[in-house]
Amino acid sequence: MEPRLVGPGPYRATRLWNEIIELFRAGMPLRKHRCRFKSYERCFKASEAVECLHELLGSNQNFGPEVTRDQTVKLLKKFLKNHVIEDIKGRWGKEDFEDDGRLYRFPPSSPLKSYPKKPSCGKEVIKFPDWNEPRAGPSQEHIPVKSVAMNSEMWYKRHSIAIGEVPACKLVFRRELTQTNIEEIWKSMTLSRLQKVLGLDSLDEVLDTKLVNSKHIVQNVYHVNKQGIVTLEDKSKELPHWILSAMKCLANWPCCSDLKQPTYSGFERDVFKTIVDYFSQMKEPLLTFNFFDIFVSVLGLLQKPSKAVEALQISCLLLPPENRKRLQLLVRMMARISLNQDLPRLSESVRTRTLMVQAFSRCILCSKDEIDLDELLAAKLVSFLMDNYQEILSVPSALKSSIEDHVVHLQRVQIKYAGADSDSALPPPSFCHQITTGDFEYQRATGSQEPLAALLEEIVMNKEISVKDKKKKLKQFQKSYPEVYRVRFPSPETEAMLFPEKTKQNPPKLMWALKKPFQPFHRTRSFRM
Repeated sequence: MEPRLVGPGPYRATRLWNEIIELFRAGMPLRKHRCRFKSYERCFKASEAVECLHELLGSNQNFGPEVTRDQTVKLLKKFLKNHVIEDIKGRWGKEDFEDDGRLYRFPPSSPLKSYPKKPSCGKEVIKFPDWNEPRAGPSQEHIPVKSVAMNSEMWYKRHSIAIGEVPACKLVFRRELTQTNIEEIWKSMTLSRLQKVLGLDSLDEVLDTKLVNSKHIVQNVYHVNKQGIVTLEDKSKELPHWILSAMKCLANWPCCSDLKQPTYSGFERDVFKTIVDYFSQMKEPLLTFNFFDIFVSVLGLLQKPSKAVEALQISCLLLPPENRKRLQLLVRMMARISLNQDLPRLSESVRTRTLMVQAFSRCILCSKDEIDLDELLAAKLVSFLMDNYQEILSVPSALKSSIEDHVVHLQRVQIKYAGADSDSALPPPSFCHQITTGDFEYQRATGSQEPLAALLEEIVMNKEISVKDKKKKLKQFQKSYPEVYRVRFPSPETEAMLFPEKTKQNPPKLMWALKKPFQPFHRTRSFRM
């Protein structure tokens, strides 16, 4: 059975759990083993299971080679608890699996987790608040505007392609947007973009949008210092000074100006342990329990790094400002420590980068309800964060520009036509869908040629203008829009039918008209002589 990439979407953790169980059952070699003078068919040693599963996880693109053997043992403990495996006596339900020589086997049928059934919903349309209420003061809302008739004569004079009657229009003064309005715009457009990047029809099954605080998004975008770190209005939510000093000490090792470094051996390990203890005692991870599913869903995009970075950029904007600031400081420290060659090793048995992931993954991402794969998923996400933290934890400039442009548009004076919605000029933001070249050409042709064809027909059927003027207008139209003219008059014969030649009838000749008129007498020179 070949491993497959589990993309973003609802119940991704459950889908990954079932995927690993199927791969493990299909790839684990089963042999005959002896234990206490007794033979057991189709079973395996615990150490063999660790070796096999560790190799499977390392080669699986959903997890990657950074999965450790210790994490593999923890996953097998959960396998034993959930009756994915059992010992040779049929016992299961406890997490007492160890990396040793004890024998285990698969039960007759391995339980795969079922997906919760939720009512299917169509594509989510994020609604925008209505800000079209007229502001106080004089307005042109009730000023009558006379409709202007645009006939073919005016078209000829102005070289316009207007058709029929132009509807009545008026100026609509938008009332000044409040801070609440702007925050709701930020929330709506941010969630709309996140849904598009994830490629989902709806965010309902991965995110409760009611839990997204629009004020948090705006503060995370605009209240930042020169380094891009969020600044907090409530100073009581800042990290304690002693923790900040400890983090700066390791991040900037050996150049640390905040404190005088003791000279005893192992000082850096004590500082690191202090930081780990502080973040481990938090009641909620930095990415919060409410956003666990959305961040797990983003993990399905890691094969497309640019999309994964954008999705994480937007998702991190949803965090409470104090959580975002702590995440920025912590991940930056982790990345610097893992790359610092001058810092002494913080562990004798584990590489520094792996130690960073193991120590802080659960304080960054974990589920409120115990999820069997949350530790592996958190490790995958934290590794990607460390590699791309400068871009991920910055404000997405493209999203910021598009929202700011939309806000400016809403504050401008707009032209509203009778019977039309005032927001018809700029509908709620949506994202383009690619179409074929043929569809584009068809839309362009039908969108521009139909009004021109109607105008040509109006000229043809107009009986109030003279034949001379009609020919002149048709010649002007043919010169400007030959393709439309050719459709209406495909041949000279069809054009000639519009102006049929009248047969001239000669008047009857009278009899006296046949005789030569009387010729007067002319003198000649010879006669005069």
